[in-house]
Amino acid sequence: MVRPVRTNGNKLPPSRWSLYRHLASWPGSGWKWLSPGLSVKRWLSLAIGGVLLMVLGIAIWTELTPVFRLKQLIDFTLRLITTWIPNNISGPLVTGIGLLLVVLGFYSAMRSIEDVLIPEGDEALVDKLLSRRRLSRGPRIVVLGGGTGLSHLLRGLKRYSSNITAVVTVADDGGSSGRLRREIGVLPPGDIRNCLTALANEEKLLTELFQYRFQSGDGLTGHSFGNLFITALTAVTGGDLIRAITATSQVLAIQGRVLPATLADVTLWAELSDGRRVVGESNIAKAGGHIRRIGCDPPNPPAIPEVIEAIQSAEFLVLGPGSLYTSVIPNLLVPEIVEAIAKNTAPHIYVCNIMTEPGETDGYTVGDHVMALDQVAGIRLFDGVLVQRELPSARALEHYRRSGSEFVPLDPDKLAYLGCRAVLANVMQEDPETGLVRHNPERLAAMLMRWFDRHRPL
Repeated sequence: MVRPVRTNGNKLPPSRWSLYRHLASWPGSGWKWLSPGLSVKRWLSLAIGGVLLMVLGIAIWTELTPVFRLKQLIDFTLRLITTWIPNNISGPLVTGIGLLLVVLGFYSAMRSIEDVLIPEGDEALVDKLLSRRRLSRGPRIVVLGGGTGLSHLLRGLKRYSSNITAVVTVADDGGSSGRLRREIGVLPPGDIRNCLTALANEEKLLTELFQYRFQSGDGLTGHSFGNLFITALTAVTGGDLIRAITATSQVLAIQGRVLPATLADVTLWAELSDGRRVVGESNIAKAGGHIRRIGCDPPNPPAIPEVIEAIQSAEFLVLGPGSLYTSVIPNLLVPEIVEAIAKNTAPHIYVCNIMTEPGETDGYTVGDHVMALDQVAGIRLFDGVLVQRELPSARALEHYRRSGSEFVPLDPDKLAYLGCRAVLANVMQEDPETGLVRHNPERLAAMLMRWFDRHRPL
């Protein structure tokens, strides 16, 4: 399906647009202020017009005497110049000098503003404005998941759009989040924190602060500063997690927004093939069985209105990556979310994990991941599944084999039977020291945006 060519949103003829773009590419950020869409030139022109009106008003107020004297001086000067230099030479020369002074004044004024507002070595103000304008025109993207997989994806997607909504599971009951959930009664903030820092545009030091995990201290060991910060803000706002997330987003200057799938205090449970029933997100993987069915208590938790509104207006929807049963599927246990996704006609894609997870997806193929999602949702929610094309190195495979994990193989026959299209791409990065494999944020986001451009409707 061919989409119409998107215009650049300006009303300039092609020749003038090329001239502005050429000027903006000259060395020095001052010339970039001539780029269309920054709302600088129009206001500068308005200010100049105001100055001329003030001069005219003063002249009228003083019975035109200054204007008359000024006119006499201009006439004398022009006659003197044209006596020595022909007007076909002096006219363009004076015009050029005037234009040069205007441009020089504009350039110097903008550089002075940058010197005051932007710290030394930071990105130029005009570059920030241009980037912000470009990203604000990006597609409305909704991603659903949790864990480190989702945060990796967000780091890549924020290069393409600022209209991102991350819908995060709140079923975590392990680690720092689990302790805060049990001791204070708040919803687990860990996955929310990871997504907020992934979307942050603030200084790196502040982002590292939110990810800092205490190594000592009575009661503090194991807690991350970001979890404690969100928990404290939730208490300050009277238990309103959404307001706490919004305030944290402002502190980190995030690009987009992060929302919990539900505000209900949900607990995951799983029924295994051997008849056992395991309760608790952190206990499911430890049980070491084959998951036959998964659900939550209370059943059918309500979604928050902001999540439903984001899904309804989404132009692109991504599920995963993340742990199948404890990060992606918990979002689909909210019936309103499933219904909203099913009604949305934009392109949907599922990002499959690269490696299986012991206790959750042992022996799973790509088709098995798709079947599990279909079973929980009761309907196919995505148009295709993104699959890692190349195998990790032998060293990485051996590292994962020792922990009971293996590469998720592609099974074309099962996918064909399920009517699901596979999208193959090399979106993996491998740590040369540890042998761990992860989705590469830049490659993954670039591939998803290419797929979106090919499949978005007219």
